Amino acid sequence: MLKKPSYFGWASSIYKYDMASAPVKPNFTWGPFVVDRYGDGNNASSFTAPSGDIPYDTLNKRYFSDNVEFNRFYALVRDFIKSRLGHPVVRVELDDFQILTAIDEAVSKLDYHAPDWCTQLAAFRTQAKVNMYELPSFMVNNFRYAAYKKSLLSIPLANQSLEMDFFIKYFQDNFLFNDFAVSDFLLMKMHLKSIRKILGREGSFQIVNGKYLMVYPTPVNSDAEDVVIEYKCLNTDTLHHYFINWIQRYALAISKGILGEIRGKYATLPSPQGGAQLNGAALIAESEKEMEKLEEQLLSEIEEPAAFTTY
Repeated sequence: MLKKPSYFGWASSIYKYDMASAPVKPNFTWGPFVVDRYGDGNNASSFTAPSGDIPYDTLNKRYFSDNVEFNRFYALVRDFIKSRLGHPVVRVELDDFQILTAIDEAVSKLDYHAPDWCTQLAAFRTQAKVNMYELPSFMVNNFRYAAYKKSLLSIPLANQSLEMDFFIKYFQDNFLFNDFAVSDFLLMKMHLKSIRKILGREGSFQIVNGKYLMVYPTPVNSDAEDVVIEYKCLNTDTLHHYFINWIQRYALAISKGILGEIRGKYATLPSPQGGAQLNGAALIAESEKEMEKLEEQLLSEIEEPAAFTTY
């Protein structure tokens, strides 16, 4: 009789690491606060995650039939949009759902290009014989790095690291009475990194299916360690006022395009004075120009460029 295959066996066959059990949903620690998971959920509402009023669970997942509700931050952006479009002096032909989708798009844009100072840290402790852990969507969407098993040979030293001992010995033998060469030291560090991977137990990681964090080697009974995750996440409680204004202006530009399409259906409206001209085409042109300008500003001023180092 053929044995039914395991659907998690592919990971161990590809990476040659034994995954003894199915993925687990760990509890996380943010800074000094231990945060418990509420129930079995894995979305932002299952944690007291540091995201303020950003609704990561429903971001860009709204239905027209849903009841539209604005939290404090979204109401702030909504009022900005309406006032800039002339409300309440003139009528603004936008409903709440259209404004809500515009705000969602603006938040998503800034979240994707979030600056480095929006970096956040979270940690969890591994479990024995488990090497795959399910991450919340708000964490994995802007995942940057995971630190796991970074001690050389897994031997903690009291005062100095083994890397420092290597450096002192190398410096004494080569540069104590000679010119110091940074390039030679970097080559030594690269060699030391290779030794750590071969002889030590430095861990590595991989994101699987945009949902799971796989760490290896697989923890054993006496080998559970903390995993520190670095990711980016907008927090409206600490978000810089310049970024808040960028969200307001980008959502306004999107709303202008929507309003322009609505008003563009008719060139004029009949009235006793001969008709009123609608500015649909002008709003669409303004929307495209302002969105282009704000996106250029986002890439050049807000999102940090790639770092380059020369020697």
